[in-house]
Parts: sequence; C-alpha cells; structure tokens
Amino acid sequence: MKLGRRSVVGSVIILGLVVAAIVLASQFQSVANLPLEKPVQAEEPKKGLAAGEVDPRISRAYIFVGKTGFGHEHGVVGAVQSGTIDLGATQNAGEIVFNMRSFSADTPEARRYVGLQGTTDASTRQQVTANMLGASVLDVGRFPTATFKIASAVLTKNKSRSGKPQYQLDGKFTLHGETQPLRLIAEADEVQGKVHLRGSFAIFQTSFGIRPFSKAFGAVGVTNQLTIHGDIWLGKKG
Repeated sequence: MKLGRRSVVGSVIILGLVVAAIVLASQFQSVANLPLEKPVQAEEPKKGLAAGEVDPRISRAYIFVGKTGFGHEHGVVGAVQSGTIDLGATQNAGEIVFNMRSFSADTPEARRYVGLQGTTDASTRQQVTANMLGASVLDVGRFPTATFKIASAVLTKNKSRSGKPQYQLDGKFTLHGETQPLRLIAEADEVQGKVHLRGSFAIFQTSFGIRPFSKAFGAVGVTNQLTIHGDIWLGKKG
C-alpha cells in the first residue's frame, strides 16, 4: 500500500515530536537512589523569639507541583524571610514574607514533605530550579519576595484530626506582583516553648500572572494548580 506524501511527512513529524518529548522528559528529571544531602533548614532554631515572631531559620514553605504529559511531579522548598502572626487577632494579624530566591526544587526534604518517593540527581535539581526561578516562571529577579498579609487569625471551633486547635487565617497573598485573597486552616501545636503552625492551600499559577512551565510543544510540563504547605514556627504568647 502506497502512502501519500502528506501522510509520510505527517508521520515523520509526529514521530519526531514523540522522540523529542521522551528525550526532554528524561532530561527534565531522573530519579535515583542517592544519599540525602544537607537539608535546607540546617540552622539551629532562633532563641528568645518574641510572642508571635516567626522563626525564619526553621520556618518553610513546601510546594507540590503536579505533572502534565511526559512531565514529572516535583517537591519544592523555600525559606521564610521574616514574619509575625498574632494568633487570635481579628484584625492586623501579621505578615509572612517568603524569600523566593531561596526556593529549590526536588531536594530530598521537599520530596518527602509533599509525599513523593525517591530522590533526584543534583544536575536535574539544578536544571528544574533554574527553570522555576527564571524570568519565564517566578522571575525572582523582578519579584524576590512573596507576601501573605494576614488580616485575621481566628480560633475555630473544630479541632484537627490529631486533636490540636485550628486557626482560620484570612488575608491577601502577593506572588509575582499579583495579589489574591487567601484563606487557609492551620493546625497549632505547642512544641518546646514554640508554636508549630501547619496549613496548606491551593493556587493557580495563572491567577498570579505565571505561565505554567512546559517544553516540547506542551509534551513536558507542570500543572497550573500548585499545593502550598506552610510549616511555620513562632514564639509562644506568655
């Protein structure tokens, strides 16, 4: 059976795209059983925290990034630059500033926190991190910080699954120069004289003017929706 010229050309193009997608996917991430590297939060906790003061040495944001096409799921970790949270306040409850330049993709710590298996080699981590921080995604050169301005942090009636008190935080989240309203429920646990606050929320990258990363005509990419986990340590009220 003879194939027409258009059919042959079309088949070659499709085959080329598939091969390119597979090659890019393998370059995008390769998972291997490597020894754990030094965690991002290797510093000692800050001593003498004021009531409601966020400890930037051990407070972190973790992000789960889903995949599209031949892409891979990723775990990201970033540091808190500064912050205060007045738990129980009905107005002017505080602010958290995130250091966007510190965000790093697929560290063992980040992957474990968001529930991903395995580890990723250093070369791939660097590549993914560079793509994430670059001008086409987070553009940290123009937007070095993200901010959660907390209007209120009110105790809820419901306990967490582990029986801990929960607070509803309402405010505005600014990322990539765009601001959107934000509400999340956070569990509060008293540990060694500090309050360990944990909560999560989902955002869409396009809501903040970010185009989700993709390559090979969309064959390799990440999802628009991100799940962000806040793991915050702050000084306990007296």
